[in-house]
Parts: sequence; C-alpha cells; structure tokens
Amino acid sequence: MSNVHTVGVLTSGGDAPGMNAAIRAVVRTAIAKGLNVKGILRGYAGLLNEEIKDMDSRSVSDIIQRGGTVLYTARCEEFKTLEVQERAAQILRKHGIDSLVVIGGDGSYRGAGALAKLGINTIGLPGTIDLDINCTDYTIGFDTAVNTAMEAIDRVRDTSTSHERCSIIEVMGRSAGYIALWCGLANGAEDVLLPERYDNNEQAIINRIIEHRNKGKAHHIIINAEGIGHSASMAKRIEAATGIETRATILGYMQRGGTPTCKDRVYASIMGAKAVDLLLEGEKNKAVGYLDGKFQAFDIEEVLNSSKDIPEYQYQVFQLLSGYRKEGDV
Repeated sequence: MSNVHTVGVLTSGGDAPGMNAAIRAVVRTAIAKGLNVKGILRGYAGLLNEEIKDMDSRSVSDIIQRGGTVLYTARCEEFKTLEVQERAAQILRKHGIDSLVVIGGDGSYRGAGALAKLGINTIGLPGTIDLDINCTDYTIGFDTAVNTAMEAIDRVRDTSTSHERCSIIEVMGRSAGYIALWCGLANGAEDVLLPERYDNNEQAIINRIIEHRNKGKAHHIIINAEGIGHSASMAKRIEAATGIETRATILGYMQRGGTPTCKDRVYASIMGAKAVDLLLEGEKNKAVGYLDGKFQAFDIEEVLNSSKDIPEYQYQVFQLLSGYRKEGDV
C-alpha cells in the first residue's frame, strides 16, 4: 500500500508543448483516485518561494490545447545544493505534499532524485523538446517542436529557391541533434550539422555547395543544430568562399510555442496518468519513458547516469537520401 495522500505537480526548465496535457492528466487522475493535488508555480524556484495552490478538476479545464505551461516554469541554479534541497523537502511537508510529479528535462530529474533521497515520493515526466533524455524514445514537446521547425523550413526553402540561395537554418536542441536530424530528413536538406557527428569540416560543405550548383541545383539547405550554432558567421564564410548568396535563419523560441500536436497531447496525458499510478503503487524516484512501444518506469538514476546518442541508422538514411552515400552503404 502507498502512503500517498497529496500530490504536488510542477514544471521546470524549458517549456514544451504538451506540458499542459500532462498537468491535466496528473490532476484529474489523482482526484479520480481520491488524492488531493497541489500545483507548484514556477518550478523549483516557486517551490522555494512557497508558490503553491490547491487544484481541482476545473483548474485544468480548457488547457490541453494550449502551448507552454499554466504552472509557469523557471530555472533554479541554487537547487543544486543540499541545503536548498532540504529546505524544499521541508516546504513540501509543511504543505502536506508527500508526493511530487516533476515535468521537465535532465536538470529537473536531478532535483526530483534529490528530493526522493530526502523522503519525498517523486516521479519524473520527460518534458523537453530536445528528445535528449535517456530511456525514452519520446519526450513531451518534441513532436510539436519538430513539426513547427519543419513547416518553417519549408517556407525558407521556397524563398531560397526563388533567389537561388544557400540557406543555413538553425534549430533548437541544446547539445542534442534530434530536431536537426528529423528536419534534415523531413525537409530533404542537403546538409545537416549535428553536435554528435559534425567534424567541423566546413570546406567539405563548401565543396558540396559548389558541386550542386555546377549540376544546376538552385538552392542548398543546411540544417544546423543549436549545439553547433554560429550560423550567421558560417553563412558569411560560405558566401565568401562560393560566391553564392547565403543567408542564416535562426528559428529560435517559436519551436517551443504553439498548439501541441495530437501525439504530444495523447502521450503526455498517458504519461501524466502513469505517474499517478506509479505513486499509488508505492514507487518513487522513477521516470516515465516510452520505449519499445510501451510506457514504462525507469530509475531516475539510471536515466541520468546513461548516455543517449542519435540513432546511427537514421543518420545513415539521411546521408543516403541527401547524396552522401551510395546505395548499399546503409
């Protein structure tokens, strides 16, 4: 039997489309199973400031279609210290919160793991557009973000073709290249620069641009991951080396906003419900992931202490379709 009576829920770190669906699922699942729910505003920073409110089913009405997070979010560097973590655990107990669902990325998971060691039942949900959390093939917000980026890149391609330009389009993802790789495949880009694979050989890119132009190609699309960056200076160097007009477009925070896709709404909802079920089963210090077609629970420490790389086969397929590889190399 679990000792769960009151569940707290917070969102931490960068916002991601679908977080509201997860919040809604946590609140309504918990209430349906006889638990109290309290929302914590502005992540761990709000917890330390005791920005805590009671939530009921009406608190989460009409939010599933909204981007961002109704609980707001913030980063909290001071939460890395044990003294602050202990104060946070005391605040949770003061407000009668014995269990906590944390929606965020790896930094949020570290905070959740620390609270678990201090006796708070914690479950983490992978809320990040970067898809960089291990033990899961899906993170809340990635599907919406990559679709937003894909649509924007299609538009840039149109004008790039009209002006016979080379376009460098920078997408988000921090130090992970998942958004860049997926957009490279979905948008039919000629080059994709990933932190996990890029060898800094800019001359090879220049040679490909010149080769393609000599073959009559009107444009050249380069998807550049945020973890590499420097798109504007790269564009200047490429234009100087090729004589081809080159423009940089940084998509930026538009990728975090907007109406969540069906997948982000459904998967986030299932993960939110799963978090409450795990708490009722007596679990703590767990993270919900979607792996091998199933929603599963993993130890937070396992998630944080293992590495994640982009799928090599997906990268090889991009290389084949963009002309890097010959048939049979994949």
